[in-house]
Amino acid sequence: MHIDIDKDVCIGAGQCALAAPGVFTQDDDGFSALLPGREDGAGDPMVREAARACPVSAIRLSGPAG
Repeated sequence: MHIDIDKDVCIGAGQCALAAPGVFTQDDDGFSALLPGREDGAGDPMVREAARACPVSAIRLSGPAG
């Protein structure tokens, strides 16, 4: 799966990092970021929930899961 975070849309709510802390974090400015080596979601089943939890739909998922 490919994860794309639209930095122009992200408001730094942190819901993604709460839902899938093994994949998402927040950068020094408080905006969503992917952990190094987790750019494909690392098979974390919570990635889809993290995308759904984003209040501004800044996270897009594409490609096959897993």
